[in-house]
Amino acid sequence: MENPNKRRAVRLLRIVMPIVAIIIIIVIAPLDLVPAWIAPLPDTVQEQVDEAIDYGLDGIIVYVDQADKAPQFYAAGWKNKLTQEPADPHALFRIASISKLYMATAVAKLAADGTLSLDKTLADYLPDLADRIENADQITLRMMVQHRSGIPNFTDADGWDWFTSQTDIDEALELVLDKPADFAPDARYSYSNTNYLLIGRILDNVLGYSHQQYIADEILAPLGLTHTYSLLSQVNYDDLASGYWYEYDDDLRQLDHVIPGGSMIATAEDVGIFLRALNDGSLLNDDEQAIYSSIYEYEHTGWVPGYHSIAGYYEDMDTVVVQFVSTTGGDTWGTANIVGGKATGISTIIYNRIVRILSR
Repeated sequence: MENPNKRRAVRLLRIVMPIVAIIIIIVIAPLDLVPAWIAPLPDTVQEQVDEAIDYGLDGIIVYVDQADKAPQFYAAGWKNKLTQEPADPHALFRIASISKLYMATAVAKLAADGTLSLDKTLADYLPDLADRIENADQITLRMMVQHRSGIPNFTDADGWDWFTSQTDIDEALELVLDKPADFAPDARYSYSNTNYLLIGRILDNVLGYSHQQYIADEILAPLGLTHTYSLLSQVNYDDLASGYWYEYDDDLRQLDHVIPGGSMIATAEDVGIFLRALNDGSLLNDDEQAIYSSIYEYEHTGWVPGYHSIAGYYEDMDTVVVQFVSTTGGDTWGTANIVGGKATGISTIIYNRIVRILSR
């Protein structure tokens, strides 16, 4: 005979579980994102990419590199809405903070050959700022790379405007100079674009030339990456995919962002090739790889108005997935831990669904 307590427990679960599911969905994403979250998973990546446009994205590019298979390219929507040019999977795209992966790689290489010391302080490297950044004599290069410096983020400061071209690095830095630290050095993690602005300056000073040139010579050239650029001024404007704000038609391509750690432009394929090389050990030697592993992460997202990018590597299926979305604002973008993370925006929901399709 069935235990009556067991029957009651089963009935209770049948009542409670749908409620729990609804609560989870609401916590994870706003109600208008629920359809994208719970929709049946399509059979192919291209179907998922096509469906992304139905959720308000103007354009999407996806690059997939699975082990022992030829790389696959997917696109939907527009490269340029005004001219009705369809999305091009080989178009250039602003990769924003994905740029930090390249800068961290440069730091690892220079630390390995003794050009840099991760334990030297900000005051050691930039003595002119020692009295203008709190704790400069305690903040190490390692802490800046790892976002553990406590230096305020200039993009959070009053006076920062994402919707104007940002071509004056000194002006951006001035927004946080002489301001109190957010926390004591190495006390915790807090993402700050100021860290990489300063790292760019340190690299330039130590090298005696631009860190962008070092990245081009020592990282891009060995990998044959001819469609990756440090600055908008280096690219053919027509090769750059347009970027849009949700439900607006203004093309945000003209906005220029030159500040280190967020200025790079590349194709999805070039980002994917770099990411695989960074993860499989073919880019760095053993000493460089050990240093890199100790200071920074192996995947990243990027955001500037009109451009959202995600680049992740999945070791369990030896697969690189890069996604570019040319719409920001509204519910199009949200935070996510790339590998197995929770998404709170259409772009990251679509990305995680693509990974689920590939994992099948």
